[in-house]
Amino acid sequence: MAPDQGKPGYDDTPFLPDGKYRVHDRSRPQPRIVAPGTASTQDKAGRPPADAVLLFDGTSLDGWASMDGSPAKWKLENGCMEVVPRTGNIKTKAEFGDCQLHIEWAAPIVVKGDSQGRGNSGVFLMGLYEIQVLDCYDNPTYADGTTAAIYGQFPPLVNACRKPGEWQTYDIVWVGPRFDGEKLVRPACVTVFHNGVVVHHCAELIGRTTHRQLAPYVPHPPAGPLVLQDHGDLVRYRNIWFRPLKGYDE
Repeated sequence: MAPDQGKPGYDDTPFLPDGKYRVHDRSRPQPRIVAPGTASTQDKAGRPPADAVLLFDGTSLDGWASMDGSPAKWKLENGCMEVVPRTGNIKTKAEFGDCQLHIEWAAPIVVKGDSQGRGNSGVFLMGLYEIQVLDCYDNPTYADGTTAAIYGQFPPLVNACRKPGEWQTYDIVWVGPRFDGEKLVRPACVTVFHNGVVVHHCAELIGRTTHRQLAPYVPHPPAGPLVLQDHGDLVRYRNIWFRPLKGYDE
């Protein structure tokens, strides 16, 4: 236990490698307090953490737009939004970089098609880097296009899909790429939980995700929108929020 000298901790211990604070340093700032949220169920979306930024709470599409900036044309119904085929992708008006992102989605309960033609959509971080949305419950496809794949780059560690029509969750920890002018300093890194199961852990992306090609990194701003894909299937979304993450460059 720390000696009783005001603040708990010590001022006579070795300095940590960065030289800023000592081991158990009494002057080190305390973590801020955040009230945690609640878990979702199939019937009801959970409550986000107190410091989360809500992107979609089921009541409005005001925070979203079509890719050309016009109002989002997806359907809003029963607390969720649903792809309206051929209306195009939609994006958040808010832009952000490093984050903890939570998103819930459901493939159509009526099963049609197979492989990439079944419950297909996508979650694009910063509008460029896709985590695949697909109904892969008893539906094989190419491995790096499976549900929760980093599309075209890395398959998920496991297939954690629920049945068609059931709500599924992605919890994503995203650290965007870093550039120095035209030079890539550090690749993007992502950890993904699908339905509570880790499917990517600190995976470093090769570059922008794309179809049937390899796309190198191209320098871009440190913040961008979240984009949801219209791939022609009636995929639904609910309870989308993020928490900005800071401190990775400190």
